[in-house]
Amino acid sequence: MEFYDVVHRRRAVRRYRSDPVPKEALARIFDAANWAPSGMNKQQWEFLVVSGGKLAQMGDSYGKIAEGYTASWDDDKERQRFINFAKSFGGAPMLVVALAPASSNPAMRKMHLESVSAALENLLLAACAEGLGTCWMTGPLNDEPALRRILEVPEEKEFVAVTPLGYPAQEAPPPPRVDPDMSVKVRYLD
Repeated sequence: MEFYDVVHRRRAVRRYRSDPVPKEALARIFDAANWAPSGMNKQQWEFLVVSGGKLAQMGDSYGKIAEGYTASWDDDKERQRFINFAKSFGGAPMLVVALAPASSNPAMRKMHLESVSAALENLLLAACAEGLGTCWMTGPLNDEPALRRILEVPEEKEFVAVTPLGYPAQEAPPPPRVDPDMSVKVRYLD
């Protein structure tokens, strides 16, 4: 798939088939992540691939977060849909958790988070090129103590984001762009 096609086709997928992801595809996806730019070329990303019982435990944690988050929603059907997605991560066969080194220095922390975010974006684009779906998520991080326990992540690491990874069960329509021709969000200065 041509690069700009991948950029335009990538979507936040919220329903997945249970088909396993081939190891060869995973290797290509993580290779793409590994070629992201990074502050001071530290290449400070770390990824956890979560499936099976650990994925179910993460779903239990995120399901509780979703129940609290949606408690005031008037539309019960939409609320239940969101909670069901949270509990199963849309049925994805695996999750990828992106980690960065923790730092008490604000400049270093920002550099680490931005570097890992760049690697995660490469991962999402590569997954799309492989015909796989993803969904950049930070909601599951709202129960960080549970995630640290479930995934055995030490305090020296900071959670950046989580994405389900799998074959989409449906094709999502493209969301409208706030500034489609970038006439407002781009300024040229002389």
